[in-house]
Amino acid sequence: MTFTHTISEAEATGAVADLYEAERAQVGHVRNLAKAFSIAPDVYSAWVQLNTTIKSRMDLRRYELATLAAARRLRSTYCAHAHGSVLLDQFLDAETLRVVATDHHNAGLDPAEVAVMDYADKIAADATAVTAEDVERLRSHGLSDKEIADVAMTAAARCFFSKALDALGVEADASFAQLDPGLSAALTVGRPISAA
Repeated sequence: MTFTHTISEAEATGAVADLYEAERAQVGHVRNLAKAFSIAPDVYSAWVQLNTTIKSRMDLRRYELATLAAARRLRSTYCAHAHGSVLLDQFLDAETLRVVATDHHNAGLDPAEVAVMDYADKIAADATAVTAEDVERLRSHGLSDKEIADVAMTAAARCFFSKALDALGVEADASFAQLDPGLSAALTVGRPISAA
């Protein structure tokens, strides 16, 4: 569901057809987020390029934890589920992820990961509230200035994407409802999951 018109798979031509084909190749179906960008495939392409570049500069686990922290603060159910699913598939069991999603301070993460999530959360909430002490805390956990900048860019990029999806009324794909109910509830921080 979206608040704006989307182009159906049957109607798709040109750049939209290419977008949908790339979706099917990558994930096996056309996600709601791709349909929402069917009226702006050039913007979606630019987003993918930006996000891929940021992500390629980072350890995947760190990227996903920072993204989850930002998505949670932004109340993006879609992004919390999408990035929580990556953490579940590759790094965390369901119970640990549930705790990370609700209170990362008590989830058994290492101190650097907690600091990264705190920093991403603060950026998503109010980047003007970030202080030199926040950055120094990350340095004290061994992060270089490049790594700190990568976390900042991850959280800032999430602000664009999560807010665009929610402003257009995009609901998380119904497939996310297959997650453990307790985990899905913890990741449902804003709009509901799509019923269809």
